[in-house]
Amino acid sequence: MSDAATDLQQKYRQFLDLLPLTISLAGLPTSETRLYSEEQIEARAITVRAAYRVARATAKECLSGS
Repeated sequence: MSDAATDLQQKYRQFLDLLPLTISLAGLPTSETRLYSEEQIEARAITVRAAYRVARATAKECLSGS
């Protein structure tokens, strides 16, 4: 496997590992049967991105022992 493919696989695994924490930090309600508009989906995506950054930083901090 190439270095680029290995890096991508590692980043994807990290994303999946942090997904439960990310979703919890985002605090977004589940949609049940409701459909969201394009703007609402984008707003939710922004929230998830911000939560992922916090989750990743928190994991790094915890793993470094700081």
